[in-house]
Amino acid sequence: MFTGIVEATGTVSRVEAGAAGRRIRFHAPDVLDDLSLGDSVAVDGACLTAVEVHADGFSVDVIGPTLDRTVAGSYREGTRVNLERPVRVGDRLDGHIVQGHVDGVGVVLSVRPEGDRWLVDVRVPPEVDAVTILQGSITLSGVSLTVNALPAQSTCQVALIPHTLAVTTLGTLAAGDRVNLEGDLIGKYVGRMLPNSPYSRQR
Repeated sequence: MFTGIVEATGTVSRVEAGAAGRRIRFHAPDVLDDLSLGDSVAVDGACLTAVEVHADGFSVDVIGPTLDRTVAGSYREGTRVNLERPVRVGDRLDGHIVQGHVDGVGVVLSVRPEGDRWLVDVRVPPEVDAVTILQGSITLSGVSLTVNALPAQSTCQVALIPHTLAVTTLGTLAAGDRVNLEGDLIGKYVGRMLPNSPYSRQR
C-alpha cells in the first residue's frame, strides 16, 4: 500500500525488450535505503517489483497487462518518473490509500497558471470517472491529489501547488501528455455494489 506522497523522482536509464515484456532500469539513488530484491516500488503510481537492485537504482520487469494499462510502454532512456516505497505500519498516512493498481491512462487536456498554482484538466476513462467526486481523492502519476473541479463529463481538474510542481514530475505536464490514474479505493467498493457501475458484476 502507498500514500501518493512522492519520495523522489528517478530517471529511466535503460529499456530492454524481452519475450514477455520489458526490463526497465531506473537511476534512483534516493529510494535505495532498505530496498531489497523483491520489494515493491510505486513508479508513476504503478506498483512494480524490484527484480534487480543496483548501486544507483533498481530494475523492474514490465509485462503485457501493465504495458497495456499504464504509461510504462512509453518509457525511454531519460524519462523522469515519480517514486514511492510502500507505507510502513505506524507511518503517517499523509496522502490517501493508494494501492498502486493503475485503473487507466488519462490525457492532459490543458495546463494553466492561476496565481501561485497550476490548474490541470485531465480526460479520464469511465472506470475512473465513475469513482471521482468533487474534493475527493485521485492519484495522478503516483501523486495523491484532491479533485478541484469536474468541468465536464469524463474530465477531472486538479490544482498543483508550487511544492508539488517542484518535487514531482507534474511540473513538466503539457496538453497531450498521458498519465497513470488510480481512482478512489472507497469509491470502487461502493461501485462494486451498485448495478450498472463499471465495477459491478451486474452490468
